[in-house]
Amino acid sequence: MTSTESRLSAAELRNIGLFGALSDEVLAHLAATLSVETPAPGQTLFTEGDEANAMYVVVGGEIEVMKRSRRGIDARVAVLGPGDWFGEMSIVDIQPRSATVRAIAPCRLVRISPADLDGLYRFDVRSYAIIVLNLARELSRRLRVADGILADLIANVLDNYVVRPGAGGG
Repeated sequence: MTSTESRLSAAELRNIGLFGALSDEVLAHLAATLSVETPAPGQTLFTEGDEANAMYVVVGGEIEVMKRSRRGIDARVAVLGPGDWFGEMSIVDIQPRSATVRAIAPCRLVRISPADLDGLYRFDVRSYAIIVLNLARELSRRLRVADGILADLIANVLDNYVVRPGAGGG
């Protein structure tokens, strides 16, 4: 996919929410074991439907997330920057990739595979639990945002499907 670059520092990881509340020892362990990738602008990291095998954390740069509609239209659903992460659904389930992700600026990414998380589990189970909880929190936050967007879409575009309080029906 991309060239592998220099290792991370524990200080870089400390500033990323996914690694929040981890000890210096665990951050140093992760910095020494996780790989760093540097995709060029315009490079596709993975395509919707691909086999999922890792998640990524943005240390620097910008990523765009594209989702294909049923009508075959690619829509940008997110732009992610430093401190954000993507591809975490591959850690939770074994389904194919749900979106296409592409670098839109020079990037520095941390790759986290299920094997990396298993290694963390064996190294420090408490830190593993913290990361899994941080992933769950972010998935929950994203679901709330998607629910809000869906409600706004229905209210603004599909007005016929919204039941208004006090409106006569029937």
